[in-house]
Amino acid sequence: MANQRISRIIPIALTLIVVAVSIAALISLARNIFFPGDVKTSSQSDISKESLLSTAIDRSVSMTVRGKIIADESFRSYKILVTPTSRNMTIYKGYLAEPIQSIPLENNTPSYEQFVYALYKANFMKGNELTGDNNDIRGTCAAGYIYEFQISKADKPVKRLWTSTCSGSKGSFSASVGQTTNLFIAQVPDAKTLINKLWQ
Repeated sequence: MANQRISRIIPIALTLIVVAVSIAALISLARNIFFPGDVKTSSQSDISKESLLSTAIDRSVSMTVRGKIIADESFRSYKILVTPTSRNMTIYKGYLAEPIQSIPLENNTPSYEQFVYALYKANFMKGNELTGDNNDIRGTCAAGYIYEFQISKADKPVKRLWTSTCSGSKGSFSASVGQTTNLFIAQVPDAKTLINKLWQ
């Protein structure tokens, strides 16, 4: 009797397992066909989040601000780069980006961790990278300012987003520019004073 029960249960159990696996496969296939972007976006978001929040020695985040497109002699831009071991603000002159002032500062892992988590909670990664001409900022917002934000690993970009002060050139960065720039500027004492003088 026991053998007969087992011989009846095994085929039923196998049938249920096959049905469950088939249903899971069909659902996965349907998601890939009807919602292909969701899987990709989720994967990219996970990679970006992991890269942003990592405190590995080769990680960094940066903000670059380009000024108005004017004569080479008067053109200015600046970059704030933060890593687990350093913070640096560099001011550049002209379109060849000649460094005219640099503020190198030390950093430590707990400080970097607090900073990148603050960026994460300010939606630093919000936005999808553009491609082709849409991602070309040359000549964009000539009368205003361009803001570029980047997450890097071993000096190679993992994610790069940008926006501008011109309403017709919103770019790819979707978070609050004011909140994000304030977080970067706060990493360098006296940065705000230098920036105010820069645009005079």
